[in-house]
Amino acid sequence: MPAYALHDVLAIPDTELLDWGPVAEPSGEPVSHTHGRLLHREPAGESESGVWQCTPGTWRCVVERNEFCHFVSGHSIYTEDSGEVLEVRGGDAAFFPAGWSGTCTVVETIRKTYLVS
Repeated sequence: MPAYALHDVLAIPDTELLDWGPVAEPSGEPVSHTHGRLLHREPAGESESGVWQCTPGTWRCVVERNEFCHFVSGHSIYTEDSGEVLEVRGGDAAFFPAGWSGTCTVVETIRKTYLVS
């Protein structure tokens, strides 16, 4: 498989992102809706990378596999079940370990690149 680069992830038109539907466990209105573009997935599905976009809303979030992400735009607040708050904005990078759980509130539509393994 050849290497490749996505230049200016923020400039990728929404029309090039697939509709991935609403979040799985919304907790109120509005219900966040997701779009994305899968860049690579291992054949057994043990890891994947891509671009993900999500509209405002709040939902229950349970991280099943380690995830590193770079937020290229937007604003969201992650509140761990313990009460610890992680706020991210475009330009920030974050790591969520497998087993992390809490709520995610997207304040302003976010777009991120991610690697799940």
